[in-house]
Amino acid sequence: MDRRDFYRTTGSLGLGLLAGQATAAPEKTEVAGFYTEASKKLPVREFDVVVAGGGTAGVIAAIAAARTGAKTILVEGKGYVGGVAVEGGTALHSFYNLWKAFPGVEKRQLVRGIPAEMVDRLTAMGGATGYAEMEKHYAYDSVCTAIDTELYKLNAHEMLDEAGVYVCVNTFLAGAVTEGPRVKGVILESRSGREVVYAKSFVDCTGYADLAAHAGAEYTEPNDYAVVNSMGLGNVDLERYYQFLADRDAVHQLAYGVRSGEPGRIIRIGAEGSQGYPEEFVKGARKIGMSAISTTTQDNYLMFIKMNMKLPVSPTDRDAVAKAELELRKRMKKGVELFRAHIPGFEKAFMTRTSPSLVIRRGRCVACDYDITHEDVIHGMHFDDDVFVYGFHDMAPRFQIANGGSYGIPYRALCVKGLDNLYVSGMMITSDHKAHMSTRNTVSCMGQGQASGTAAALCALNGHDSRSLPYLDLRLALEKGGVYFE
Repeated sequence: MDRRDFYRTTGSLGLGLLAGQATAAPEKTEVAGFYTEASKKLPVREFDVVVAGGGTAGVIAAIAAARTGAKTILVEGKGYVGGVAVEGGTALHSFYNLWKAFPGVEKRQLVRGIPAEMVDRLTAMGGATGYAEMEKHYAYDSVCTAIDTELYKLNAHEMLDEAGVYVCVNTFLAGAVTEGPRVKGVILESRSGREVVYAKSFVDCTGYADLAAHAGAEYTEPNDYAVVNSMGLGNVDLERYYQFLADRDAVHQLAYGVRSGEPGRIIRIGAEGSQGYPEEFVKGARKIGMSAISTTTQDNYLMFIKMNMKLPVSPTDRDAVAKAELELRKRMKKGVELFRAHIPGFEKAFMTRTSPSLVIRRGRCVACDYDITHEDVIHGMHFDDDVFVYGFHDMAPRFQIANGGSYGIPYRALCVKGLDNLYVSGMMITSDHKAHMSTRNTVSCMGQGQASGTAAALCALNGHDSRSLPYLDLRLALEKGGVYFE
């Protein structure tokens, strides 16, 4: 039995029985290697919209759905929300077009709405740098939006609460109840027990496409990225670090902004590859997959130093990930030692934060009604069902959106093929690896979240499925929610 068959059997059909009437205990027919679990009645809750996953996309999706008027529940396995933005990022990429790389091109904030509101609130509480312009390497990104990970978690949870979202953290998605081409409900498990949540519309923002897999969606597992864990380093003299790189003409990424409440301070810094670093540091960094480019919102602190590791199998493989979790933590320890030994300003640096588990750039890739291509991205394509526009590519300057412009994310790219009331948002869309190097980034995920959450709510409240929802209704609702269109 392969993984997809397993999900369809245990996640959809078998678990679906749990929501119905009690049945007689199964006969004790033993099959080698298997245990037959007795069915039982589960308590039922009912909502309009279920958002699975409280990460970068899921928070925005749930807020959007609730603000549109839908009774919304957000399910998150960790005890906080925020996802990759607070666990594995460097900065939030990117709210603006790449205007600085194209002289004469107009500066435009492309991603607005709820994502921008979140950053504006976070900046006001001292937890973000706003949209500071890049001084160097602006052919990669024109702005740097650095965040304080802990204040981001607080701000995101507060916004969910204010929107009226029923937030279930420390709660795991254990299965899906399906009925033909529709998802009927989800099976949840927490310390309070096991339960079923029925709804009219569903949004998968889990990153791993757990809900889509449970519901029987078509997917692949490309395993085309390294997994990562990131650490924060405290007791760092940022000005000495800058001077060390500057003396070697090796400052490759640089932005100034508000740091510890004072403007005009370094908030993003790093060299390109091995440039400027001592040979022993470079050799050691390569062995552990360490990237030294980082951001900060506070003095004496770097927020994200990443350790990358390529797995031989998909990051959905529990046992491979268990080994990787240990290896990545060993690498982080070595990373601190390398900085202390070789880089001025880090002599007494120490590890201040890590992600609770490794972070992925892609797990499962879900088949949707439209698959965004690399040509769509770099040629700045727009569609008759755009739900927002975006202008960042993580392979810049090698690949950029033409002429400092934007491209559109079509509504169809969020609709799961073969299922009538399930959307996906975040890193699960786009099979083309080069295109995915744009669509998977944090701010794109946020924009996708507002689109899918709004659409899910409109469907739930007006009796539509994902394909019968009039695009004009969605467009007007997104514009009302502050989304910008070219």
